[in-house]
Amino acid sequence: MSMTEDEQIAQIKDWWQRNGKPLLTGGVLALALVFGWKGWQEYQSTQAQTASLTYQQLLETSLTAEGKPDIAKVAELAGKLKSEHAGSHYAQYAALFVAKVAVESGKLDDAAAELKALIDKPVDATVAELARQRLARVLAAQGKVEDGLKLLDGEAGKAWLASREELKGDLLVQLGRTDDAHAAYQKAKQALADDAAVGGLQMKLDDLAKGDA
Repeated sequence: MSMTEDEQIAQIKDWWQRNGKPLLTGGVLALALVFGWKGWQEYQSTQAQTASLTYQQLLETSLTAEGKPDIAKVAELAGKLKSEHAGSHYAQYAALFVAKVAVESGKLDDAAAELKALIDKPVDATVAELARQRLARVLAAQGKVEDGLKLLDGEAGKAWLASREELKGDLLVQLGRTDDAHAAYQKAKQALADDAAVGGLQMKLDDLAKGDA
């Protein structure tokens, strides 16, 4: 049985009463999400630009007339990045910079603290490996060579294999373990292209060979 026009209108009104409001609410929420997401993206973009400028200022602290970084300014800018952009790439690369300045200033304990924090919660694999290798060198400089070697245990990504094995070799030389050092240097050499292997790494291998002669 076909419905009259009045009945069809009544049915539409009834459907709208039952479904129109939820649909309208859902539409409003959808619009809010769209504009909210755009606002969030704009906020993120602004935050990234701010962090980038602060990080650039941090790097420029090393360009003083004396050729030395302004340590107080380094601490201020790095602290700003860590507090306002915690966990970001900029904050973590700032920590790497702070550790570098600390090493240059002879403050190895401060450098170690910065690097350990990065190893615990790295923003990515690159930061993790940079912090790991640099901390290994700091520990070795503190006379904790065995602790430095332990940091270099396990597998390294292909891009980091050569630098890690070369660093292992350096620490093993410090311990007088020349055979192990030679093996590490050879692994590093094999991980490099032929032309890249010529240079400092080959000199280290030659020095070990002379020592064995």
